[in-house]
Amino acid sequence: MQADIVHHAALDARLVKAVRGIKLLSLASWPADAQAPFLAGVARGQPVLPVIDYPRLDFGDARRELAAVSAAADASHPLGHYLRESARSWDIAAQLLESLGSPRVTDHSIALFGTPEECLPGDGPTTRDAARHFITIANDLDHELLAPEEQIPVSATALQLQLQADLDDFFDGRVITVELDPTLIAKAAAGATRIRLRHGAAFSDYDRRQLLQHEALVHSLTALNGREQVHLPSLALSSPRVTATQEGLATFAEQITGSIDIERMKRISLRIEAVAMALAGADFVEVFRYFVDAGQNPAESFSSAQRVFRGVPTSGGAAFTKDTVYLRGLVGVHTFFRHSLQQDRLRLCRRLFAGKMTLEDVAGFEPLFESGVLAPPRWLPRWVGRASGLAGMLAFSLFANRIRLDRLSAD
Repeated sequence: MQADIVHHAALDARLVKAVRGIKLLSLASWPADAQAPFLAGVARGQPVLPVIDYPRLDFGDARRELAAVSAAADASHPLGHYLRESARSWDIAAQLLESLGSPRVTDHSIALFGTPEECLPGDGPTTRDAARHFITIANDLDHELLAPEEQIPVSATALQLQLQADLDDFFDGRVITVELDPTLIAKAAAGATRIRLRHGAAFSDYDRRQLLQHEALVHSLTALNGREQVHLPSLALSSPRVTATQEGLATFAEQITGSIDIERMKRISLRIEAVAMALAGADFVEVFRYFVDAGQNPAESFSSAQRVFRGVPTSGGAAFTKDTVYLRGLVGVHTFFRHSLQQDRLRLCRRLFAGKMTLEDVAGFEPLFESGVLAPPRWLPRWVGRASGLAGMLAFSLFANRIRLDRLSAD
């Protein structure tokens, strides 16, 4: 083994150990018992801003170790560059957690995830412009076009059984367990070997497919494949810097498998608009009412609003901006796949599943995959493994994008 690989593998092991307690989403999330008092106030016509008691955290030791790892990494080496960027992102996440409950969280969140006003890849429109586009389309569509079976709610218990069967079939055994969690505020959450569903929540038929493709076969799968990396086990971790690529890849998986519907695009887009509102001064009650007015029920509106106010004061002018990465990540991943097809490098798309990495990482890691330092993904979603079908879909996308809709006849 080359000395540079051994050196950076040792640094990666130190990074993995240092970030063990930096659990960004779980530490910034609200307790489940915050919902009932707020909704009771809404029912009385007297909503009160939630006040969340966040833990006081000190990651000084972890941050010093991250700085040491970064200093020892060779910035000119693909592994060194990866480690320096990863250490920087974990350091910002640690600073965010140390600032929980204060407006300073917003600055750290923007450093990690950006804002709604950022342009999409390729100097496109802003993320917020794209969100408004999808909201308008969703509002213009006739909901009666939905098939009757798409409107029947599915219980969390039924979905647990269905999703577990889907996963057992994919892995040919029990690799990921689906569990019910009464304390979960989000409808679902995924780890490497466990997917949790909120007990008592109602799901749709689309939710089942979205959870399979998005949570299980991207988020969980990349974590499992990352665990196979002997020399770079940090590829199993949800580093904050990979969030845009991870969420973009997961949403792209929904799209390319036909698992996404316009209502899902609307929910993603509403969150982006809500983040912009909060940054502009809207408080929690105003953002909650925005979701209600957009058609969400009170419980889901609370869940959506609390995503925007994770870790920040609820009085307005601050926001947790993670939800802005979904559309930006989707466009970035879609562009990456199309470009890979143009360059006859679809292998890069498959390697993107070898662990949790950015689009930049997968290109920089190419010589390491070729030499065997990094292992190819053990598991792949079927739509990625079937290269011919993927190429056919992307080829059509490349051609269709040449058509100028504004030049078509109104006839």
